[in-house]
Amino acid sequence: MTIDFGIDLFRKLLDVLLVWLVLYYVLKSLRKNLKMVLIFKGIAMIIVLRVVSYALNLLTISYLLDYVITWGPLAIIIIFQPEIRTVLEQLGRSQLLGRHKVLTVDEREKMVYEIMGAIEYLKRARIGALIVIERDNSLAEYIEKSTKLYAEITSELLISIFFPNNPLHDGGVIIQGDKITSAGAVFPTSDNMKISKRLGTRHRAALGISEDSDCISLIVSEETGRISIAIGGVLHYNLTLDEFKLMLLEELRPKVQYYDEEDIEEEDNNEENN
Repeated sequence: MTIDFGIDLFRKLLDVLLVWLVLYYVLKSLRKNLKMVLIFKGIAMIIVLRVVSYALNLLTISYLLDYVITWGPLAIIIIFQPEIRTVLEQLGRSQLLGRHKVLTVDEREKMVYEIMGAIEYLKRARIGALIVIERDNSLAEYIEKSTKLYAEITSELLISIFFPNNPLHDGGVIIQGDKITSAGAVFPTSDNMKISKRLGTRHRAALGISEDSDCISLIVSEETGRISIAIGGVLHYNLTLDEFKLMLLEELRPKVQYYDEEDIEEEDNNEENN
């Protein structure tokens, strides 16, 4: 095997790898975007029709489809500009190297303990709240437009932020790692038509940011005191405190590749003690 052959083989493998990487992140971003999924289905249908018309020598339909294929991409870019921009923004926010910070077992348990203390009080007092926990997708875009805090996570601080008449209580709190990064954040509201009309802006904002990123959105209803979690564009509504805590703990678990032997052993010991 010559050096030139090895270099040529490496280039081909790198080319294929980059293509698959781009396809993977595009398809991953499209997974929850219904409009873009419909666009790709339409494109696939046009391609199938073109192949069939060519095989059966259907001249008229082939002629029309040629025009569609020639000018279709330009029409798609113009008509679906907002959806395409959303996908590109999602790709831009993705952190290829993983989480902002991987929490240890102790840090994770302390974080959940403080959040649950605040959630329990807010639920009982019927004080509305929206807490968004960043995971792999960066929320820097929303942090920049909110009030920076960078404070330790405590139940007292969370309660005071959402207490009525506090200037920041209407927005959302963003948590990165084991720190409250900002408060008063404004998130995009969901356009999902399946959401109950009884749910207000806070629930729609929680669902909207969970559709745009892989964050965990925690919601306390101001009117009913019900607590909910939005993940991946799905709203888990009216949970009990135990259900809320278990779901939060499960979603905060590091991915498999982030575990090391000490974390696994420590977590197993904690589960046995409980």
